[in-house]
Amino acid sequence: MNAAPPPEDARGPSRLASLDVVRGVAVLGILLLNIISFGLPEAAYVNPRAYGGWHGADLAAWCINFVLFDGKMRGLFSFLFGASMLLVIERAETNGEDAAKVHYRRMIWLLAFGLAHLWLVWHGDILTHYALVGMIAFALRRLSVGRMLVLGAMLVAASTVLLAAIPLLVHQLQCCASGPQQATEHARDLQGLARSLGVPSAAELARELALYRGDYRGILAARLGEHLTTPLVLLWFYGPETLAYMLFGMAAFRSGLLRGEWSRQRYRRWLLVCWGAGLPASAGLAFYLVREQFGLFSAALAWALAAPLRPPMILGWACLILLLAKPGALSERLAAAGRMAFTNYLMTSLICTTLFYGYGLGWFGHLSRWQLYPVVLAIWALILLWSKPWLARFRFGPFEWLWRSLARGSWQRLRGAASV
Repeated sequence: MNAAPPPEDARGPSRLASLDVVRGVAVLGILLLNIISFGLPEAAYVNPRAYGGWHGADLAAWCINFVLFDGKMRGLFSFLFGASMLLVIERAETNGEDAAKVHYRRMIWLLAFGLAHLWLVWHGDILTHYALVGMIAFALRRLSVGRMLVLGAMLVAASTVLLAAIPLLVHQLQCCASGPQQATEHARDLQGLARSLGVPSAAELARELALYRGDYRGILAARLGEHLTTPLVLLWFYGPETLAYMLFGMAAFRSGLLRGEWSRQRYRRWLLVCWGAGLPASAGLAFYLVREQFGLFSAALAWALAAPLRPPMILGWACLILLLAKPGALSERLAAAGRMAFTNYLMTSLICTTLFYGYGLGWFGHLSRWQLYPVVLAIWALILLWSKPWLARFRFGPFEWLWRSLARGSWQRLRGAASV
């Protein structure tokens, strides 16, 4: 005889709302980091000394982001991508469809959207990466929850080892020149690493500022010249980590975590365990970076050491969101934002490139780090305000509808309120 379900107040949110609410928080949260890439030179994303300020309010903004959000919102998005992917596959199998055909059509069209986004709109695209990793993840869908977790942990370890090669390289270049010629070569290599992890030269910063304050033609030419192979580079450096997150997301979906089926006590326990380990360690890394004044070696080392800290922080975020998500206007608006995450992600890029690049308002490089966050709040408000009314009239977000129609090979009905 089956045990009676726990009372309503002892359970998490409903299974349909849970994924959407967490996804809604993730699509908002990812802008906290992406705004740096939209508004400041590339190196500022990793190293606040590079540009945008690293004292006072700017340092506080960096610290909060580094400890709580950096990599965690992207990871949470990856968790949810894995969970949603598994949901689509299982629904296809239940309906007697060819799950592989359904999945790979979706990934191929997502790849097309991602490449268009990467080359035509913004160089920080993540959709292409998700499409490529998602094609690999399909083969692992039948693993048990335990094996998904073990394989995911192994992939995170492999990613950490891969990233650890960078601080080792920096250390070797900084201290191990055997003569004047090799010292010159090492200095040149260090300057190359400084473009992404350290403090670029004034000439390099001036070049980047001039580029993104310029017209669309110049930005497009630079993007096509510099980012044609970016998807393959990202797959090599971040593919293992992203695949791990997708596996964790699939495991979290199967275990009931992301469906809101755990008891509130269980969510609290895992939040305390995950953040009890992850928060102090992340704060310690932040303290180390500030103490070392964001030197090139310390930035590279922290980048590598942050990798194994992200999974517990991400899981803690999922537990916290599901604990706090109670029926009400805010949860409904977050769920609507989550249901339209694809559209909201792409619209954020269109809005931000228009605000910051030269063919729009040209704000690139003119705001300090903390001054970027009123822009974030305004975009958050826009997303929360428009998503729910749209779904009251249409079944899907605009880009969700287009993706679904292309993947299914026929135009899907758009008008009508989204199903609950």
